[in-house]
Amino acid sequence: QVQLVESGGGLVQAGGSLRLFCAASGRTFSSYAMGWFRQAPGKEREFVAAISRSGGNTYYTDSVKGRFTISRDNAKNTVYLQMNSLKPEDTAVYYCAADPGSTWLLRIQDHHYDYWGQGTRVTVSS
Repeated sequence: QVQLVESGGGLVQAGGSLRLFCAASGRTFSSYAMGWFRQAPGKEREFVAAISRSGGNTYYTDSVKGRFTISRDNAKNTVYLQMNSLKPEDTAVYYCAADPGSTWLLRIQDHHYDYWGQGTRVTVSS
């Protein structure tokens, strides 16, 4: 089992930046591919970004490509989401999740992720 705790959310103006943190407990952190998802009020939860176990591969949803960067530091049991050029449409609760599956591909459907944090709120004002 891995426990996940997100932090770093807040209120920013459009065009600003935030860096989200996902702190993981457990000795098997490097065995999980990791993902970031977000959910706006009244909307379905959507995939944002994913990173492989070693950090060597990443994948992003089209709406954040070029603006967001996912990374991880396995020595620190931490996953990051650097968010630049934020837009009001990015307003959501952001969730960190762990995928224990063995696969060559990064997965974008949330049912593949077994462990979830409680979320951190990001609000982007215009």
